[in-house]
Amino acid sequence: MKKSEKIKKVLEILNKKYPSHSQTTLNRMRKKPNAFKVLIACLLSLRARDENTEKVSKQLFKVASTPKAIASMPTKKIEKLIYSSGHYKKKAQALKHVSKEIIKRFKGKVPNSREKLLSIKHIGPKTANIVLAFAYGECVIPVDTHCHRIPNRLGWVKTKLAEKTEHELNKIIPEKHKCEFNAVFVQFGRDICQPISPWCSKCPISKFCPRLNVTRSR
Repeated sequence: MKKSEKIKKVLEILNKKYPSHSQTTLNRMRKKPNAFKVLIACLLSLRARDENTEKVSKQLFKVASTPKAIASMPTKKIEKLIYSSGHYKKKAQALKHVSKEIIKRFKGKVPNSREKLLSIKHIGPKTANIVLAFAYGECVIPVDTHCHRIPNRLGWVKTKLAEKTEHELNKIIPEKHKCEFNAVFVQFGRDICQPISPWCSKCPISKFCPRLNVTRSR
C-alpha cells in the first residue's frame, strides 16, 4: 500500500473513532466560537491537562472574559484564578500582555490573520493555528505534542521541530482532513498513542504503524 493510501485509511479510521463533537475543551468552544476565549484557553493549556484547562478557563471567564477585563485585572488576582494550571506567574503575564496588545493594536478583536497573531508576543504557531481553526473555522493544522509525536511514530514525517512537522503535514494530509486533524490526533494521543507505553494492543490503526522509536508498549 502506498504511503498516501495508508495516510488516507488511517485518517478515515481515526475520524470515525474520534468525531469532531467529542468532548474536549476546544471542541466545546467550537460550538459557540469566541476567538478571545479560544486564545486564552490555549495559552492556559500550556503544560496542563485538558480537564484542568477547562476548569481554570471557566474560573477565569466567570470573572473576566474580554481583553479589557483581563488587561485591567491585577496580576495577582489572575495568578490566583489560574494557579492550578501551573506556571501561573508566566501565564498571568502572558494573558495581560496579549489582552493589552489586542486592545491597543486590534481594537479589542482577536485578529483572524496568522501573520497578525504571530506578531503578538506569547502567541506561537500552534496557538495561532488553534485560534484560526477553532474560532475562525480555517482548515489549518495546529501542531502540538501529539500532532508532532504521532506522525513521526507512524513514519509519515521525520522531523525534530513542530514548525517543520506542520510544514510537512500540510503537504501530505488531504484537504478534507486538515480541519479535524488536530482535534482527532489530540484525542488519539491521550487515549491510545501516549508518549510512553502506548496502547498498541488496542490501537485501531496498529496494522498501519511501524512503531518508530517505541521501546515499550502495552
